[in-house]
Amino acid sequence: MKDILIDDRYRVDRKIGAGGFGLVYSGTDLSSGEEVAIKLTFVRDNPEVLRGEKETYEALDGGVGIPRVHWFGQECDFYALVIDALGPSLEDLLNYCGRRFSLKTILLIADQAISRIQYIHSKGFLHRDIKPDSFLMGLDKQGNTLYTIDFSLAKEFRDAERCKDMEGVPLGGTRRYASINNHNGREQSWGDDLESLGYVFVYFARGSLPWQGLKAATDDEKDARIKEMKEGLSGEALCDGFLPGEFAVYIDYTRRLAFDDKPDYSYLRRLFHRLFRSEGFDYDHVFDWTEKLFDEMQSEVNTTAPLTQRS
Repeated sequence: MKDILIDDRYRVDRKIGAGGFGLVYSGTDLSSGEEVAIKLTFVRDNPEVLRGEKETYEALDGGVGIPRVHWFGQECDFYALVIDALGPSLEDLLNYCGRRFSLKTILLIADQAISRIQYIHSKGFLHRDIKPDSFLMGLDKQGNTLYTIDFSLAKEFRDAERCKDMEGVPLGGTRRYASINNHNGREQSWGDDLESLGYVFVYFARGSLPWQGLKAATDDEKDARIKEMKEGLSGEALCDGFLPGEFAVYIDYTRRLAFDDKPDYSYLRRLFHRLFRSEGFDYDHVFDWTEKLFDEMQSEVNTTAPLTQRS
């Protein structure tokens, strides 16, 4: 079968993801031998979304945890965006670890994730679709670095600011992690990205969120039920029995932020730094998946070792 090439340089290898804004493939840069990720969208399916994502990546270029753009353009019936290849998403790793992360791993993630969002905000952008699939671990030497991806719904803050007094704004992003303001038809701002991240932390600790699996006749009814449940659950109620009080403080703090309120990112990181130290954890970049992989490798070595070695 003939290879599919993008720009006569990037070979499309295998599909690794799909979403409302295109298909994602792993690929190979035939010039360097490097692995890359290739996002494709049909020309007929509004390529401006992919172009906007490319421009966001370029505006954020140079930040820690932001993949580089290698190429963007039209190839046959598709527009293609070629970026750095990355490792598994936090959703993939949660599945690998049995649908729960330890407190230490959640705190290690929190420290990097808040920093990524702060950097995105500092460059004048809102992510607007924070979820576990929006974060991927790096590869090789960057294997402990958390990357932020999927800027399909990203928006410049100045554009959002023009719409801040509008009502009835359609729900944007992923309803499971959407902020209460988002559910209430308000334009999203800095606090909404951070509130969504708070729900991600709770999801990692509980394995699911209380509003998952709600039944409703229509999507609108489902959104209304999820919103009602979120509004009825304080940060303390969400975290009770699963996470320490610092996470409840985080959620309540982010929910209180008005559109123009600039979050105190340093305060939020200090909140978790203090908890990390009080728990006696080492900042050694050993995540749950690191330990699980090591245990599996050790088990495999022990299983395949000659009997003389095992004795």
